[in-house]
Amino acid sequence: MIRAVSGLPLALLLFLFLALPGAAQPRTQAVAMLSGLDGKPAGTADFRTVNGGVLIVLDLTGLTPGAHGLHLHASGQCDVTSGFTKAGPILSLRPGRKHGYLAKGGPMTGDLPNQFAQPDGRLKASIVTNAFTLGNGKRSIFDRDGVALFVNKRGDDYRTQPIGNAGDRIACGVVVRTRGPAARRAANPIKPPRPILKPAPKPAKNAGPQRAWPSGKPLGPMT
Repeated sequence: MIRAVSGLPLALLLFLFLALPGAAQPRTQAVAMLSGLDGKPAGTADFRTVNGGVLIVLDLTGLTPGAHGLHLHASGQCDVTSGFTKAGPILSLRPGRKHGYLAKGGPMTGDLPNQFAQPDGRLKASIVTNAFTLGNGKRSIFDRDGVALFVNKRGDDYRTQPIGNAGDRIACGVVVRTRGPAARRAANPIKPPRPILKPAPKPAKNAGPQRAWPSGKPLGPMT
């Protein structure tokens, strides 16, 4: 499930998620520094693990006003010379899925809801998704190929294959993990062996009183 929240201050949004019962402080974090086809900076996307999923906070500039499609693609490549096409298809951690929230058999892991740029070209929005994780394991977006976030020229229609008729990819950023997951505790931790205590030797039967030098060294039984 994905929820998009626009217009809320970041501090308030974080408070709402982190103040939930049982919520922990943010754990794994990542960031994508986006740039356009001209190589100029286009903004940032911050990823962080929160209670119930992953929070994505977008702060983008230089966009045309209106809707823009957002997708995570399967390879962490932002090659300008190819028009950002070397990053491969939209990320799918579940084989056989189709693109689009309204498509039969959709959506794919990398599908994200459209976001809207203001008349000045600024786009500030927040998204919460549980389609993937930032940690390790089968649901993580971090593999050997990495992953990239793309902004498309137009809005996604959520149906048309392969990218919802969203047009060219106009901004790209490789998602880089900045804070890794906490180390897992062993299920059966190995405990150090306990020292073996040997019982004190018992005195010999009928030994009688012992003689000793003043130093305390025994000389043998008294006769």
